[in-house]
Amino acid sequence: MDFNLTKSQKEIKKAAWEFAKGEFDKDLIIELSKKQEFPKKILKKAGELGFIGIHFPEAYDGGGMGLFENLIVGETFCTRDSTLGTALMLSGYGAECIFLFGDEPLKEKFLPPVIEGRVISTGAFLEPGLGYEIRKIHTTAVKNNGQWIISGKKTFVPFGETAGYYVVLCETDTNADPKADGMSMILVEAGTKGLSAKDMGDKLGGRMIPFADVAFEEVRVPESNLIGKPGKGYSQAQKFFDRNRIQIAGLALGTAQGAFDRALDYVKQREQFGKKLAQFQVTRHKIADMATKIAAARFTAYHAAWQFDNGEASSRQAAMAKMIATNSAMAVSDEAIQLLGGYGYMTEYEVEHFYRDAKQAEIFQGTPSALRDVIADEIIGKLK
Repeated sequence: MDFNLTKSQKEIKKAAWEFAKGEFDKDLIIELSKKQEFPKKILKKAGELGFIGIHFPEAYDGGGMGLFENLIVGETFCTRDSTLGTALMLSGYGAECIFLFGDEPLKEKFLPPVIEGRVISTGAFLEPGLGYEIRKIHTTAVKNNGQWIISGKKTFVPFGETAGYYVVLCETDTNADPKADGMSMILVEAGTKGLSAKDMGDKLGGRMIPFADVAFEEVRVPESNLIGKPGKGYSQAQKFFDRNRIQIAGLALGTAQGAFDRALDYVKQREQFGKKLAQFQVTRHKIADMATKIAAARFTAYHAAWQFDNGEASSRQAAMAKMIATNSAMAVSDEAIQLLGGYGYMTEYEVEHFYRDAKQAEIFQGTPSALRDVIADEIIGKLK
């Protein structure tokens, strides 16, 4: 298989870079990151140019392309700036579930606003004290007179206070055995009575994606807001996580590349003892190691995206892609800080926030240990 970009993909990458170069203002990014604010104006521009919905069907105003093209855009944006790039590309977090599992009325109503950059969507999957063990969720949805009545609490919800709608994983059959067979996904629009969100406060990285605790107190939504089939919510969530892990791998790949580019530029200019830092063997070897980690991450991420686009979806490959890419982002951004010395610790030189964003990518949508479980489960299988 050949992962050299086609002419069309090269044009997409170039367009994404030109957009980021023109819109990703460093001073604005630093200011918004400190305030944990999301740049809605930039999102709208990105949507209008087709970057947000590049992999959604044309029938809903998307670009009609694949996960591979989505990954290319995310990688390119994050190479320019990991904080803003990640925020833009995850603005359609909840819409991905509508795209994958929703019926036509839901897609027609809720996909275009996200694709066009007018609305942020999110997913509410995790609950307090459970980590990523979503098989034990307590949030319930009871059917009554053509409505779902949702009660429960979710935590670590991206864009929890600013999202236009939420995809909520609920328990719709409390008698199901196993418990996972009684779960469903339901869409809840922001502003619905009984829904409340509270910002969780400052965090290390990804500071344009504020997380929130979200409470549902007898929230009533139409029965038609069910996403997919009842009782299939858990399996749908797993399929969504696989897909999203590849997208995050692309963001982490761009994060690693962005940190590397800044470190490389620095060592080629900085002099010590009458020589450029890039002339010292120890520096050269560090640069070589960093470039090798990025190359390995790029191949794995591209391969995973190619598999999904060609109907060969694999939980193992998605988990491997995310783990390798985020490990590379952590290692490369850490080394970039070391190469810049004291400057690497300063906000103005940017590599410090690439490091912080790499850490969020490493944790979000499955910690390394959780990913190892996914990989091991698929390789070893069930033992008698």
